[in-house]
Amino acid sequence: MKPAKKNVSIEVRLSDEIKSAFMDRCRDQVRSASEAIRQFIDEQVEARSPPSHSWGRYGRIGVAGLLGMVAGFGVAAPSIARSTPTLAFEQVDRNHDGVIDRREFDAR
Repeated sequence: MKPAKKNVSIEVRLSDEIKSAFMDRCRDQVRSASEAIRQFIDEQVEARSPPSHSWGRYGRIGVAGLLGMVAGFGVAAPSIARSTPTLAFEQVDRNHDGVIDRREFDAR
């Protein structure tokens, strides 16, 4: 694939001292001033772009809702689990002594 043609320019006004210092720095890095500025602009554009794996607003809301349901179930689960066996045990333990003997077990 062919790189995009660079046909647009930006004019920036600098003091002579800043321009000289920038050009010296670019020369030390063995690159042109245009390359340095293009790299800076590319980095700024990439920094503002949302990550490609972003779930967006509705994805975050969905995850928050799912976590809320899991937390709610985690709070409710012990009481749900406790109520069913307790009811069954109380129904089989006819004399309510906390022990199911053979006669109570066979009568269920």
